[in-house]
Amino acid sequence: MTTKIEDFNKLQLRNDLPDVRPGDTVRVYQKLHEKKDQEAKQAKAQSFEGLIIARKHGKGISATITVRKMISGVGVEKVFPLHSPLIEKIDILRRGKARRAKLYYLREAKGRKAKLKKREAKALIIEDKPAIEEKPAEETEATNE
Repeated sequence: MTTKIEDFNKLQLRNDLPDVRPGDTVRVYQKLHEKKDQEAKQAKAQSFEGLIIARKHGKGISATITVRKMISGVGVEKVFPLHSPLIEKIDILRRGKARRAKLYYLREAKGRKAKLKKREAKALIIEDKPAIEEKPAEETEATNE
């Protein structure tokens, strides 16, 4: 039996988000707070581009991702609630190969050790083989004569 809180949380979950994992380089567009004088149509989005180092709290309403980027040699991390209405969209720029769920070791890593390898996309190659072609009736009659 579900409670009213669980039903409400299910209504708030977003379906338009991509499957993001630790190691992915993403660009997160976040809506800025609107001032009272401005109309809602003029809401601006600010982007934050970086590497996902952690994903926490599962797939529920409280799910978050931690995104890290370097600004002038200083590491900056930001935690985004995935199902927040302030998150406009998330673009995946690059998939990285990670063998751990939390990439906190990248905070101290420098140089080549701070980079992740690209994850190979598994593409399904399906050959289009035409089915048995049926000749139009006009052509079959012409060949029989």
